[in-house]
Amino acid sequence: MASRQALFGIANEPDDDSDKLVELFRNRAELKKEFAALDKEKYRLQQLIREQQGATARVTQRLEHLESLLVDPEWVHTVVVFYQLRSLNRRCQSNLAKFAEQLKLQRENRRRDIQMQAWREKRDARKAELEKELEEHRERVNLLEDEIQAERHQVESMSGFSKILKGRTASSELVELGERLDAVRKDEQALLETLESIEQAEHPDPPGLSIPEKRSINFMIIAFAQHLFLQFKDRNLVAMVKESSEKSIGAINYGNKPDCDQLLERVVAQVLSMEKASDYADVLKRRADLIAEHAVFQKDDDAVPVAGTVATVFAINANGVVTKSDANLVGDNYWGIANVLGR
Repeated sequence: MASRQALFGIANEPDDDSDKLVELFRNRAELKKEFAALDKEKYRLQQLIREQQGATARVTQRLEHLESLLVDPEWVHTVVVFYQLRSLNRRCQSNLAKFAEQLKLQRENRRRDIQMQAWREKRDARKAELEKELEEHRERVNLLEDEIQAERHQVESMSGFSKILKGRTASSELVELGERLDAVRKDEQALLETLESIEQAEHPDPPGLSIPEKRSINFMIIAFAQHLFLQFKDRNLVAMVKESSEKSIGAINYGNKPDCDQLLERVVAQVLSMEKASDYADVLKRRADLIAEHAVFQKDDDAVPVAGTVATVFAINANGVVTKSDANLVGDNYWGIANVLGR
């Protein structure tokens, strides 16, 4: 017996060694995978560091360039004008972005309110139907209960030979009435559950804006961009404002100190003029209608019109007289309009 155990023990040893070897290779493979993942992450982080170092170097270079301009008597005044123009451009961008956001939110809320109103009306109408059915079922329950009570009273009042002759019939009628009552009560319970589910139902998610609605919003956004453009009585100034957002400091020279002082006065006057502007909602709507009349879209599901078809600026005076001029605000991305048009 001992020799057989020894024999079996010797036979099992290679299997144990094989399992350990397989486990060892499996662990080695997992370690290689983890090492490869760590190596990949290391490379990614090194790339990020290099990118950040490059960005830091560019910022440092710009700061040094700005410092050199600020200490240069011929450039210091140009630097001030440049950033005043850029600030005015950001003001226009901010006004346009705020207008677009408010307009989109207003339209979305209006659409949601219409949807919610229709959903509530449908829900209330269904509730009214169910409540009417419940009332009818309760009347049937009351009638059946009265019939059962009357039948039971009749059975109880029977005696002698009459009870023997009519008892079975009365009992079967009671059973039938009871079954009918149970069925009506089940229907009533089902109606109650349906009514409860309707009352607890959550309102539907707000719908997205349709293509016609998006187009309508975009026409208003373009109309407001034209409103900002038209507030610049000096077209040379509006060109310089846009240019300041596209070029870097040092790429433009605005002249000597008197020239720069004059430009600064024009910028300040422009800001004051923009802040005073009000009561232009009706003009915006009419301008948007004029823009819509000329707008062309490449595809049926496009919400943004072809830039060249909305390149006419409509100035509308207090008497309603329309004056046209050419300026491709969408194509030239005035005030960052490409970022706020709905798609």
